[in-house]
Amino acid sequence: MSVIKAENVTKTYNETKVPVHALNGINLEVSEGEFTAIVGPSGCGKTTLLNILGGLDHPTEGNVEVADTNIGEMSDGKLIDFRLQNIGFVFQAYNLIPVLTNKENVEFIMLLQKQDKKTRNDRSMDLLTQMGIAEKANQRPSELSGGQQQRVAVARALASKPKFILADEPTANLDSKSTATLLDIMAKMNEEENATFVFSTHDQRVIDKAKRVVTLVDGVVVSDETK
Repeated sequence: MSVIKAENVTKTYNETKVPVHALNGINLEVSEGEFTAIVGPSGCGKTTLLNILGGLDHPTEGNVEVADTNIGEMSDGKLIDFRLQNIGFVFQAYNLIPVLTNKENVEFIMLLQKQDKKTRNDRSMDLLTQMGIAEKANQRPSELSGGQQQRVAVARALASKPKFILADEPTANLDSKSTATLLDIMAKMNEEENATFVFSTHDQRVIDKAKRVVTLVDGVVVSDETK
């Protein structure tokens, strides 16, 4: 089952001056349960593509469907709610809320979804346990290492059981040991919960772990390989 479908997606910046073509007619389909890395040199359009797939940015041309819904036709308000219900995000800079505990950070999306307290508690503690940091639940992000913070961020992304998780350079700020641990955890969640992951990365360790590698050069897909 397809969870993402991008058709002829083009993104052009500075159209009134000198146009910069970040994406040039991208066609991409991602099925449920995939573990996909979007790779390529800096400036090739990886992050732009992820932002468009996640509804954080709009294409200049083309369409994006998430779970058979054309997100380009939504109002900003409906798109915010749609993202809340369907898409999880993991960012390079973690983007945790510093005044909340780690457990509260994981619960945050479920709170916005108005899930009940027991559901939030059970799901957040289960995920923190799987991430190997249950004992850090009541601490704040500032008390964690970078690798531990990114595990909290992944738990938060998974908490609401989204259709897929977009991870933009999730290992960029991590050392080798933290990267290996994080990738093992995400691969385990992919297998056990059928969680769909789409990464943008230039990290060979992520590429080696991915089951599918889509390579961009100058905003164009030049290869799409399934291992």
